[in-house]
Amino acid sequence: MTQTPGVAAPWEALGGDPALLSHLSSTPHAGALPARLPVRELAAACVGACSLAAAELAATRAGREVGGVRIDDATVGTAFVSERHLLIDGRAPVNFAPLSRFWRTKDGWLRTHANYPHHRARLRAALGVGEDATVEDVAALLAERSAEEVESAVYAAGGLAVALRTPEQWAAHPQGAEIARRPLLTRERLDAAPPRAPHGPPRVLDLTRVIAGPVATRTLALLGADVLRVDAPQLAEDPDAHADTGFGKRSTRLDLGDGADRRTFEELLDGADVVVTGYRPGALDRFGLAPEALVERHPGLVVASLSAWGAYGPWGERRGFDSLVQVATGIAAVEGAPDRPGALPAQALDHGTGYLIAAGALRSLTEQTRDGGSRVLRFALAQTAHWLLGGERGVPSGEQVPAPRLLETDSAMGRLRYAPSPVSFDGGPADWARPPGMWGTDAPVWVKNS
Repeated sequence: MTQTPGVAAPWEALGGDPALLSHLSSTPHAGALPARLPVRELAAACVGACSLAAAELAATRAGREVGGVRIDDATVGTAFVSERHLLIDGRAPVNFAPLSRFWRTKDGWLRTHANYPHHRARLRAALGVGEDATVEDVAALLAERSAEEVESAVYAAGGLAVALRTPEQWAAHPQGAEIARRPLLTRERLDAAPPRAPHGPPRVLDLTRVIAGPVATRTLALLGADVLRVDAPQLAEDPDAHADTGFGKRSTRLDLGDGADRRTFEELLDGADVVVTGYRPGALDRFGLAPEALVERHPGLVVASLSAWGAYGPWGERRGFDSLVQVATGIAAVEGAPDRPGALPAQALDHGTGYLIAAGALRSLTEQTRDGGSRVLRFALAQTAHWLLGGERGVPSGEQVPAPRLLETDSAMGRLRYAPSPVSFDGGPADWARPPGMWGTDAPVWVKNS
């Protein structure tokens, strides 16, 4: 067992006491998450910061000293590809749709994301192809066009496409330059609201989709929080993604444009301790759900806001996913070969940022317990990418990693095989208290006496 010095950077960014770093030890496996960039180190640092924040909050609430915190690279590596280990009644999910892939253009490479029906429709509209267009049809079309031209056209249509850039090209890009000037994450205390009286487990409203936000709230649920995910009825959800990240949580659907549903949502906000949002910057503002508006109406609230590119700069209002951020920031160029882009061994920006979000919420709850105040935290996948690109590059180790330890449980969706959480500390939970239920079927209420 060794200490994990990489945790120091995110722990400092989260405002943690440096003395607590001595409580953390790790079991390294150099072969975990093999990549040219230090993915294994980033993963261990993010999970380590989250585990330490969890141990700190548990100790604060119990009135005792912080115990030991353990990080195992093999377990972390398994968790960072949890969606690949998931089986539902023996069936493996499909994680990327046919139109979500790299494409050769006349001047480089492009990556698209079209897993959701509305994104596929917008991509086809921007390219001028019908629903019957095959991958080969789209490939032939894009081979005649400029990558950045297609990037602009698809984003203008509300779709998702990003041209491949090198790290140097991204550093010279206005959005890349904005990100480089900013820290890994930001934390603000906005007022002097008094400490909240404890009422049981923290109540968390989960307004996130896809991987990073759901990983964060899945982790908070592991640690005992009452997590309620809220989705709009008109937005489809991938049931396989929900099966992977819905552990420990409940799920409901509310239309915030409907008067009755909006009143129900405001009642939920009245009882919430934490709100985690993962929609495109500005998308929730029309409902009065901007972070500053939330804490003004609900003093003492902790709001964690996630975006792909950061809520600033020329790309501040753009949609994005891990795979696209890897392409734009130069990660895909670093991990690829001269004749084709590559990818990280996991959607590590999503998973890593997810554990940072959970860590930020936990640390904020600890601070709120001690000295009150409303807190707003902001995270971006591109900020995590900038941190990763700043690490030391190397050659992937050939070391064999122990076979992954996987768990099984029955659920409303069938028999699930899944990856355990990598968060581990003295007195901490070994597993989630409940498997995921069916998406959107729970009552929009807090658990009684929570």
